Amino acid sequence: MHVFEKLYDEHEKVKVRFVGFTTKDVRYDFGIVYTNMFFGKPLVICMQTGRSALLDPKDIEDHDYLQRTFRIDTKEQAEDLAEFFSDILPTTPYAEQYE
Repeated sequence: MHVFEKLYDEHEKVKVRFVGFTTKDVRYDFGIVYTNMFFGKPLVICMQTGRSALLDPKDIEDHDYLQRTFRIDTKEQAEDLAEFFSDILPTTPYAEQYE
């Protein structure tokens, strides 16, 4: 009996960056996985909450999205996080993944 249909099973050597920093109010610890999967968007994982997201430059501009995704308390904290991400995440344009 065929229980599931495999959509993909890729192996890839990726670059992973772990970064911790503080703002005036909050400490952050993130793991960032740079991969060719997911349309070129890096996978950003909050090491404190386990929450994760695929982020591109447009996502970073949406402070409400960052606040919801990473459970940020205030708009100011989301703005601080957006500033940090805009400095370290690649500005690669959207990459077509499927033909």
